Amino acid sequence: MPTYTGISSEAFRHPLDRQAEQALRSVPGFDLLASKFVEFLYERPQMIYHMGNSIQVGPRQYATIYRLFRESVRDLDVHPEPTLFVSQNPYVNSYALGQDRPYIVINSGVLDLLDEAEIRAVIAHELGHIKCGHTILIQMAMWAMSVVSALSEVTFGLGGLVSSGLIYAFFEWRRKAELSSDRAALLVTDDLDIVQHTMMQVSGGSKAYAHEISMSEFSRQSEAYQELDKDNLNQIYKFLLYNGTGNPNSMLSHPFPVDRLHYIRDWAGSEEYRQIRLGNYKRSDSEGAINVEPESPETKAKSQSDEAEALRRQIEELQSEIDRFKRKE
Repeated sequence: MPTYTGISSEAFRHPLDRQAEQALRSVPGFDLLASKFVEFLYERPQMIYHMGNSIQVGPRQYATIYRLFRESVRDLDVHPEPTLFVSQNPYVNSYALGQDRPYIVINSGVLDLLDEAEIRAVIAHELGHIKCGHTILIQMAMWAMSVVSALSEVTFGLGGLVSSGLIYAFFEWRRKAELSSDRAALLVTDDLDIVQHTMMQVSGGSKAYAHEISMSEFSRQSEAYQELDKDNLNQIYKFLLYNGTGNPNSMLSHPFPVDRLHYIRDWAGSEEYRQIRLGNYKRSDSEGAINVEPESPETKAKSQSDEAEALRRQIEELQSEIDRFKRKE
């Protein structure tokens, strides 16, 4: 496996990820939400929960998984080394969180379905989130959604700010951030087939019927999915599906696997990827989570009511667009 000593996340970060983050940070209310997030210290309770309710992976706990993890940390040059947990959950999923003490959680369903090479791809994907500094924004998004769900009981001083355009911007960014982490998985595994097969398995794989699924057929499905964009109505449906048809609680945090397959195949054939594999990549002395600072004096001086009004206008415009799309069906 190649080792990318000193590699910067900017060497492989997807431009759509970068653009979506810039758009997110420009949405009115982001600074206020960031300050409240820092104030309520969302990170530590999550870490405590997994320390008490999951298995911490180490040399004597899931030794094989720990070896794959340590190799991936080395290959992607992630430091300091995050903590890895395995959680008892049959749903095939994993995630990375934390800023000061980042950690990765892999559900037991991942270990039951995937082989070692595919588990390595999953671990590398999550390390990509940490390397790119995604984890603090992911936690902010999760916290914002929890506030939306609890608005009837407690607002943390946010009121209607969170339940508006900021949520849409968070989810748009989260979907684009996955594309960067898929690239990290490809760099570490150094095998496009493994990354693609992992995506197929996560989509609908079965250990009992593994001999009856075909990577070539899944690739053809991905190509057929891209063809749907030639019809403008299909593009509208995709937009509605990703954005929960106007319901923030049903918005999708990940792109469809067949979409991710398309993006990673393109990158695997690019000159950018070839140069990275040759060792020609942007280097960085240090990598850290994306900074989210407490509210500055200038931010505090802003009128919260003005920001709330701006957000309400944005969500009303988005809802109007969704309604217009629906009328065209």
